[in-house]
Amino acid sequence: MTKEEIIKFGKTKSQLSDWYKEIGVLSKKNPNDAVNKFKLNFVNQSLIDANELLGSRYKPYADFDVFREDEIPTTSDVVMILGLYMSALERLKNANIEIRESQSEWILGHQPYWIIDGKVSDLEA
Repeated sequence: MTKEEIIKFGKTKSQLSDWYKEIGVLSKKNPNDAVNKFKLNFVNQSLIDANELLGSRYKPYADFDVFREDEIPTTSDVVMILGLYMSALERLKNANIEIRESQSEWILGHQPYWIIDGKVSDLEA
């Protein structure tokens, strides 16, 4: 991965996690309710970014890219897909980090560091 991809990874994973929590609350109350188009637009933007990062190797389903606005999904549908994407992003991260002794005096033990352009960096994961 590149440093730019790692930055995008952090932003995208954070957004998907926040949507997972937000829509998860709605899903527990009413799992069959439709997600409104406003929220769906932002969820889809995060999914587009995730798809770019994941590529065909890590993407959960080859035939799914984003939710279609003409087929509004339920809250439980969105929570299911977001959970799959969060797991896929975690697999991508695990494939692009290396655990080594921490360089920080504040962190004892081993710490994951990103592999950037094929080399272990000083950027903690």
